[in-house]
Amino acid sequence: MSSLDRKSIILYFDRMNSKREDYISWEEYFMAIAQLSARRSKDPNTQVGACIVNANKRIIGIGYNGFPIGCSDDELPWGREGDFLDTKYPYVCHAEMNAITNAANKPDLDGASMYVSLFPCNECAKLIVQVGITEVVYLSDKYYDSDVFVAARKIFEMAGVRYRQMIPEHKRINLLLE
Repeated sequence: MSSLDRKSIILYFDRMNSKREDYISWEEYFMAIAQLSARRSKDPNTQVGACIVNANKRIIGIGYNGFPIGCSDDELPWGREGDFLDTKYPYVCHAEMNAITNAANKPDLDGASMYVSLFPCNECAKLIVQVGITEVVYLSDKYYDSDVFVAARKIFEMAGVRYRQMIPEHKRINLLLE
């Protein structure tokens, strides 16, 4: 056996006995869960997902933006413009609210982190603070200068909730359901 063949065999066995190198990080995993949850939203304009994780890296709540349970998404409006009652805004529950209310064990929220695809509004910020979530990791802050998001940052800062934008290493994660 040549030394080249021997080296090839050794490299092959080394690869077979070592871990995979192209796995996603915990942060990418949790944000991907938030993004996958957002795909459940029927909102034609903005799909937001949220994933709440405890200190042990266990998912304790997920949610997406949609109407309250029992309210038909065929009967309520999805529009963004017009008279207030003719828009989605008075009716939609945000992803953050749904993730919090979907959490199985509410005491686990204390000290948890929330991964969310869009920076939370002021109403969600208040709820996040009230349940004890201490960190918010977001992908986009496209409405940064809007008053409700300025207020949210002020609420987080006053309450000591850390927030930061996630810049993922993997921009795309392919998922096959076969």
